Amino acid sequence: MVHYGHSNQLRQAKAMGDYLIVGVHTDAEIAKHKGPPVFTQEERYKMVRAIKWVDEIVEGAPYVTTLETLDKYSCDFCVHGDDITLTVDGKDTYEEVKHAGRYRECRRTQGVSTTDLVGRMLLMTKAHHSNMDSQHYQQHTDNFGKVCIMTLDGHSPWTGVSQFLQTSQKIIQFASGKEPQPTDTIIYVAGAFDLFHIGHVDFLEMVYKQAEKPYVIVGLHFDQEVNRYKGKNYPIMNIHERTLSVLACRYVSEVVIGAPYAVGKDLLDHFKVDLVCHGKTEVFPDNDGSDPYAEPRKRGIFKTIDSGNSLTTDDIVQRIIENRLQFEARNQKKEAKEMAVIEAMKKREQQEQQSEATAQAAH
Repeated sequence: MVHYGHSNQLRQAKAMGDYLIVGVHTDAEIAKHKGPPVFTQEERYKMVRAIKWVDEIVEGAPYVTTLETLDKYSCDFCVHGDDITLTVDGKDTYEEVKHAGRYRECRRTQGVSTTDLVGRMLLMTKAHHSNMDSQHYQQHTDNFGKVCIMTLDGHSPWTGVSQFLQTSQKIIQFASGKEPQPTDTIIYVAGAFDLFHIGHVDFLEMVYKQAEKPYVIVGLHFDQEVNRYKGKNYPIMNIHERTLSVLACRYVSEVVIGAPYAVGKDLLDHFKVDLVCHGKTEVFPDNDGSDPYAEPRKRGIFKTIDSGNSLTTDDIVQRIIENRLQFEARNQKKEAKEMAVIEAMKKREQQEQQSEATAQAAH
């Protein structure tokens, strides 16, 4: 998948240098080393290109990063998160560049991983939002908020689920901070933007192209609102996670966190909106049965955008459910490999301590 954890990694990587090239693996490489990918390689190429800190991407990058690869693209060093990535036979994929001193590390974003998101989709296929006050739902969210620390419960700290904690600092890091200019066309769109995917990227790119100098504002609905009109187990990502996902997109200038469902007079006047866009997906009526876009339609500033991409969050969840057994096996295998590395690291540490103790005793 491509999620805000990746975006945060790329943001940190960009801050370490001047020009950021991102290598994206093929489906075949991912299937070989990790398990079935959720998005296709073409979808992932396009999604990574749409992340605002990325200058260039390399399609079909090798899974193991070598010095030859770095030299080929004139890179001074490569950056990865502080979790371990292993080949199918359990080797560190960055071994060569680490030895050469051309490796840097950035901090992994707590509370999100592809494994975690896949787990949410597999676990949460029941109507967990239908009664958000119920004991069952509360227990579920409590379980989801627990950090899996390997030393306590025998789970890998990288594969385990931990809680994402939003801070104002994180939003500032992701936000563009740019005010709209007098010559900008202010375009407003609203929705859930759950599990931010290529359908969203294509839509926002088309919205961005509606003006010469676009300033795109995305209104994100609160979780309860999304559940009201989407039902089932939606949203998969909470409002804080969806905020970062959308802010990381290069076509977005600003996000309204917890936007009102009806795009009314106050909102349009406050942001001085010139154009309101919506995709070809169904417009659900407001609580009182009214059209949430009545005001922009009345003003003649409403436009339906055909992004040419019909992919929805439902489709992504469907992909996961169809490959359920493969994904469950993927998560188990990944955790087993990580546990083996942790055990080896522990063993090495113990041996080093023993050697030190023996050397001191000899003195």
